[in-house]
Amino acid sequence: MSIRKSIYSLTLAVVAASGVGVGCALAADSEEAAAVAAAQSWLGHVDSGAYGQGWKLAAGYLKANVRQSAFVQQLNGARKPLGKLISRKVLSKQSLTSIPGGPDGHYVVIQFDSVFAEKKSAVETVTPMLEKDGKWRVSGYFIK
Repeated sequence: MSIRKSIYSLTLAVVAASGVGVGCALAADSEEAAAVAAAQSWLGHVDSGAYGQGWKLAAGYLKANVRQSAFVQQLNGARKPLGKLISRKVLSKQSLTSIPGGPDGHYVVIQFDSVFAEKKSAVETVTPMLEKDGKWRVSGYFIK
């Protein structure tokens, strides 16, 4: 084999190996983007005060551990006093395969920098999980 063919083969191998890494990174980015979209859609229900609907659209794990009436009561106490949403932007997102107190799985912990009519600076943490049907659903929500 000539030197030129060897260099060409080596270059193809490096490009192919790089493509695998890029493919994995793109898949992770796509997964995080889907989780963020699910979180934002779910937050729309919370923002409109439809807390019961938020519970219905949540992950099975959340629904198995928090009764709908308790969920609605908690959000009435924590979210309602903040008033109307003014703005929300993603601060951070982190993919995890386990979270404290939850089953192993695929999670994305998303923090939003949020501004409300009655609270000028808040951090909302929303944790969607990938369920068996391939859909991202919210398994946790905290506001600070």
